[in-house]
Amino acid sequence: MKKTNLKVEGMTCSNCALTINKYLEKVGMQEIAVNPINGEVSFVNFEEVTLDKIESGIEKLGYHVVSDKPAGAIKHKFLSNNKSRFFFTLPFTALLMIHMFHQWIQIHWLTNEWTQLFLCIPVFITGIRFFGKSALKSITSGVPNMNVLISLGAVVSFIYSLLGMFVYNNHNYLFFETTASIITLVFFGNYLEEKTMESTQAALYSLTKSHRVTANMIAFDDQHQEVILPIENTQLKVGDLILIKSGEQVPMDCKILWGECNVSEAIITGESLPLLKIKKDILIGGSVIESGTVKAQVTATGSETVLSGILQMVQTAQAEKPPMQQLADKISVVFVPVIIGISAITFLINHFIFHIAIDQSIMRGIAVLVISCPCAMGLATPAAISVGLGRAARKGILFRNATTLESFKKIRQIVFDKTGTLTTGKFNISNYHTTIDENLFKSIVVSLEKYSNHPIAKSIVKEWTAVNPIRWNKVEEIKGLGIKATDVDGNQFIIGSVNILENKIEVSSHNIYLIKNKECVGWIDVKDEIRKEAKEVIKWCKTNQIKTIMLTGDLKAKAETVALELELDEYYAEQSPNSKMHKIEELNKITPTAMVGDGINDAPALAKATIGISLSDASQLALQQSDVVLMNQGLLYLPLGLGLGRHTFLTIKRNLFWAFSYNIVAIPIAAIGMLTPTFSALAMGFSDVVLALISLHLFIKKVI
Repeated sequence: MKKTNLKVEGMTCSNCALTINKYLEKVGMQEIAVNPINGEVSFVNFEEVTLDKIESGIEKLGYHVVSDKPAGAIKHKFLSNNKSRFFFTLPFTALLMIHMFHQWIQIHWLTNEWTQLFLCIPVFITGIRFFGKSALKSITSGVPNMNVLISLGAVVSFIYSLLGMFVYNNHNYLFFETTASIITLVFFGNYLEEKTMESTQAALYSLTKSHRVTANMIAFDDQHQEVILPIENTQLKVGDLILIKSGEQVPMDCKILWGECNVSEAIITGESLPLLKIKKDILIGGSVIESGTVKAQVTATGSETVLSGILQMVQTAQAEKPPMQQLADKISVVFVPVIIGISAITFLINHFIFHIAIDQSIMRGIAVLVISCPCAMGLATPAAISVGLGRAARKGILFRNATTLESFKKIRQIVFDKTGTLTTGKFNISNYHTTIDENLFKSIVVSLEKYSNHPIAKSIVKEWTAVNPIRWNKVEEIKGLGIKATDVDGNQFIIGSVNILENKIEVSSHNIYLIKNKECVGWIDVKDEIRKEAKEVIKWCKTNQIKTIMLTGDLKAKAETVALELELDEYYAEQSPNSKMHKIEELNKITPTAMVGDGINDAPALAKATIGISLSDASQLALQQSDVVLMNQGLLYLPLGLGLGRHTFLTIKRNLFWAFSYNIVAIPIAAIGMLTPTFSALAMGFSDVVLALISLHLFIKKVI
């Protein structure tokens, strides 16, 4: 069992994606995700079918699997893309179209039927080789795609022209230019669509371009002297030593062993201000050293790096289908057969009821085939989601799935954890007291707290690092309460919040308590600062009628101070992980609720919330349970994430409105003869371009 990722070319709409999806299901693949926007295909191979067989099957469907072989080993096929097909067919089509302007341009040999046939044949063969092959494969797969309509239009007009040439010997039956223009203009439309759709991926491309850079690897000669070897970062392995100088890009995720530097992580977090990194700090691959020089050890390469993880998360989210897209897919599946039926009815009504000439009736039927565009419906949601997710990723907002974007429109209240979320989570010890030896007290506290991931615990360990550690026989975490341990002499120690005290009434105004054999032997007070962006974010929520609630395990007095300063609507203090989870359940019943948290004790609540949001410096468990990750280590871009979610949904609605409106209006116009097949092909091509432009507006649109 392994997850496989492929890059597939030739998909033009969601029907193409459904065709590939259906084939992969047929051969036993699971967890399938097919993205028609960027051609990314992923699946889990439980059946252990060979990759060659899977790739061969996709190729037989009429699509092309991009090889990962070196560029020199790849042989590019003739007319392998829409750009080359368009420019190959354009001269033949242009010559065929000249005779339509015989009033101004008189080139008699172009009106010759044999000349027209020979000019049309290269275009017809090119078109049928691409559209026809794809159409036949889509029909046999049970999901007919747009190419069925294009192929039918081109074939009918070509055969009708041949009949006019060889059977009726009548120039009025010749429509070779119609055949050629349909094929050429659809290639042109597809080429334009590819270029505009590429723009929807611009934000992701800016991330991927940093994948290949030169790294300075540190090696040692036979005299044990350092030697710097310039190599491509893709050749680095975990454990390699590297030198990174001012102005250089960090080649891979690594840990600083020597030196310090100021680093811009804008590519990852969207935050342009440089961060100071010192010994033992982690550098993220793709970030840039603005000043300073460091020696570091590579900690992750390839798909294991933070940047690769971000790209994979965004690409996975792009391939997922929210409910609105699933509805559009259902319509797209039946769209092609319905249009073929409408085209046939158009011909019959025009010819037999309104007594329109057979050639004109056929042209109207062909126009209906060609102008119809299932692509627009299929691409309406993926195009908008690609732009929304891409813009979010550039600002360090990562969505784990596309459904979350759509769900944001329902959020009317946000619950915040306090420590590390509304506050910085960087504590200083303000006061402490103990009934035992002071140094022993510090040693016990640090030796226990080093087993905890709570921000307070980390801060205490960092401040009291010089103490002598205690050896424990047994250490365990009491979830939501603290750390429990037994020393070599059998003494039992517990460190945690007020909830570990048997008698909370006697002493209950401090942050941390140490208990030895059921007796309180000391306490610690810490002070924390409210994040500078917290007030701004809460203010934005109030302006947008979003209720703000704080849910914390901290003491009521401390929680009240923060709640009053930030002017929160409600707060709940002294909450255990279990009570947090139940509180979220209660709030969800009232209205869809988002939860923002960063600790292990927030994980159950994050999982229960309509949308779970965690910060990049959150615990791994919290990150795993969240739907959205804010990579800028703070709340700064929370409003942008909420705004992008809502406006992406609005863009999807606009795209679907355009897609349905276009088809509802265009098909009747073509049916009554107001559009020729040539103009119909041009309109169909531009319909997808308009959709892409509507989506691209989301890049620059003000969303907050």
